[in-house]
Amino acid sequence: MRKLLAITLLTLLAVSAHAASLGTAIVIQDRAALRASPRDSAKQQAQLWQGETLEIRGERLDYLQVYDYQRERGGFVRASQVRRLNLLAEDAADLLAVVRFVRDTPGSEALGIGLIAAFIQAAPAEVINGDMGVEALDALGTLADRLAQRASGGAVANKSAEAALAAHLDVAARYGIKFVNYERDERMRICYDGDAFRRVLSMRSTGEQRARAVLALTRDDCIDPRLRITERNQLDESRAEVLDRVDAATLPGYLKNRVLMRRAGIWSALAYQRARQGIPSADTGARALTALAGVNKSELTDDDLTAFSDAAMRASASRWAAVPETMTVKTRFPAIVTLPSQAGQTCIALVDAKHDGSNPLVKRCTYGVVWTNSSTLNREGNALALAVQQTDTWRELWIFRKSSDGWTIGVLPPATTSPELGYAEFAGWVPGGTEMLVAREARGEGKYKRNFELVRLDSLSTARQASDPSMLGAFQRWQDPVWKRETLSLR
Repeated sequence: MRKLLAITLLTLLAVSAHAASLGTAIVIQDRAALRASPRDSAKQQAQLWQGETLEIRGERLDYLQVYDYQRERGGFVRASQVRRLNLLAEDAADLLAVVRFVRDTPGSEALGIGLIAAFIQAAPAEVINGDMGVEALDALGTLADRLAQRASGGAVANKSAEAALAAHLDVAARYGIKFVNYERDERMRICYDGDAFRRVLSMRSTGEQRARAVLALTRDDCIDPRLRITERNQLDESRAEVLDRVDAATLPGYLKNRVLMRRAGIWSALAYQRARQGIPSADTGARALTALAGVNKSELTDDDLTAFSDAAMRASASRWAAVPETMTVKTRFPAIVTLPSQAGQTCIALVDAKHDGSNPLVKRCTYGVVWTNSSTLNREGNALALAVQQTDTWRELWIFRKSSDGWTIGVLPPATTSPELGYAEFAGWVPGGTEMLVAREARGEGKYKRNFELVRLDSLSTARQASDPSMLGAFQRWQDPVWKRETLSLR
């Protein structure tokens, strides 16, 4: 293990025995000047960045004479802008102590990665394969992942900060840290490939270290959007398996919540994917709801509130998977049947005693998952609501309506934004056959919204809406008791 890590991470530290005897220095400040002579007025030969390592060849005045193997150039750098490193076994513990401080300092990721590389070079094999080695790898993954998130945040203040961030990524790459790039919503997403975290999982690590590793390895925003359906399904199966390696019950409250929220999101995606393949998904859907139910909301940090809402929306999108299918009984009232169609497509037909599947009242086809067990007819028999899930994170509400011209089908999406994350669901029928209750929640295009609405059946327009159902009298009087018991919108 030690040999492999040294080869991967320490290319810059693999200098001759003579150079090692003179010592190594690591740059601790951004934009440190490498000058031609030990004077502030001397010509600047290069600009150095935190985390870079230099070979020490001498000392003059308050400068160190160094050689930069990356740029193949020698020069002088102020002693206050670097720190000498002793790559000896007895100094490994001191290096790791500095890493513990740096790992929690935003903006010092490149420096921390350089210090970890020095620790791995100095520590003997038994230390690398022990608790200290696992701690170093945990820190390495944390720093690399945070650096990638900084680079993807899109909040770089100015060109100077942008240049520093690019330099830090370059320094990390020199130590063997690999990043992958994905384009999402016309923006570039940079993600750490997770090698250090996978090593943590293969070693004798603590529960918290394993939890941090699996959370980093199962990030939703670091999934390649170009994956085909079968590839995405395989990836989600793998992500679920990785999450199962963590015993959430032994974790601190906030970390347990994060693991459970991630499980809820992944199992809800698997429920949708299995339903598309015609595989029973009730157990899978139930696992998603069970994971979400295990989240202790009093232990949610401010940073986790958004993640909790997202996990709830993912679980809600597939929540009908957890409801067993019921046998359809023929009656004189309108009901839903599904008909075979071309590969990947399902046709929905509205039938009654006089109209069968070959001559339905109305028919429409979709590539989404049709949750027939969600079908509900109003008392007047002139409207029927049905849940149709178009993606693993997006569920629509289809409304079948009867007018003087016959039956038509309208669609209520979670929001008017492009499909990202959300659901629209039936919440109750209002007596009279002209209105219904709908709950909608969505996140997209940088906006989040949750609404409880009174909707007109003739136009599917919203008559009244509120962010809390208690603010609408119609919800107080006519909300469906089954919806109230099972919905996640009232969390």
